[in-house]
Amino acid sequence: MLVMALWAWHIGRSPRALLATSWDSLWYVRIAAHGYGRTLYWPDGAVQSDLAFFPLYPGLVRTVTSVLPVTGGTAGLVLSWIAAGAAAWGIYAVVERLHDRRTATVVVLLWGLLPHAIVLSMAYTEPLLTAFAAWSLYAVLTHRWLWAGVLAALAGLTRPNGIAVAAAVCAVAGCELWKRRGTKGGRAGIRAAAVLAPAGWLGYLLWVGARKGDVLGGYFAVQSGWTSRFDLGLGSLRVIRGMVTAPAFFGFPMALVIAAAGVLLFALFVLDRPPLALLVYTAVLVLITVGGSGYFESKPRFLLPAFPLLLPLACALTKARPRAAITVIVALAGLSFAYGTYLTVAPMAL
Repeated sequence: MLVMALWAWHIGRSPRALLATSWDSLWYVRIAAHGYGRTLYWPDGAVQSDLAFFPLYPGLVRTVTSVLPVTGGTAGLVLSWIAAGAAAWGIYAVVERLHDRRTATVVVLLWGLLPHAIVLSMAYTEPLLTAFAAWSLYAVLTHRWLWAGVLAALAGLTRPNGIAVAAAVCAVAGCELWKRRGTKGGRAGIRAAAVLAPAGWLGYLLWVGARKGDVLGGYFAVQSGWTSRFDLGLGSLRVIRGMVTAPAFFGFPMALVIAAAGVLLFALFVLDRPPLALLVYTAVLVLITVGGSGYFESKPRFLLPAFPLLLPLACALTKARPRAAITVIVALAGLSFAYGTYLTVAPMAL
């Protein structure tokens, strides 16, 4: 944030405006202030409706502005910063339970130094989703089923890819119920978690569908208007082909490199045989990111909540010589500082 602020002042821009009212942040602030109902029509046929944005974050922004004398952008920043802290704590708790304190600290450090980590300091929903996801996964690992279901439901109200949390909770709940078949006690909480987990995501999709006159397909039609759909990566392949044949913004090849690194890290993560909850959660996030089309440059942001991808690298760093580990972390920090600043001022969507 400091590097970004210094560069913003250097070029005559407002650091607060770049953090609080850039791209999707503007949509969230407007929903918080005026509710849903805004649609933009573009010459290329794109139809951008604010119904594409899930309601929990703008609802929280509206709550803050009704209590405190601050603007929507400032409220969004406060919420994101608090959520980023809660997410870091949750990530630490999950990794410490699975490994140790040193590995947990390194994972949090790496997560905060990802090339797109500046988004965690902006009025975006990734910090909130990651906080709900991390603590829901921790609740699953510690068998606090009701908390797992409630937090997964809140994650589902935060972002479309919040369904990854519900998938993880339901997968583990299903396995637990199968193991306990024939027994009488201890299953009510697990069933409750399985029912609650997808409730937020499904509830919003059905509400948008009812509003659009197509209960099951309405939300996906809205996403299609944003040129966003799940096509098993065909749209991404077209973008990659375009990068090869014509010049592109620097963010596009960087997005390709970061997404490819995410796939590689996922393969290494799977080889470590992680707990089912983390495996399903991460797999769904990677599948949505790689298989979805539209806004190719945003793919690294979609992977920000996938913190388990950092486990193989963190484990390697904890076993490496201190000098080698420090070199890797300093290099990543330099990339994050420079590229994060570029992202906030570049003429492309985050």
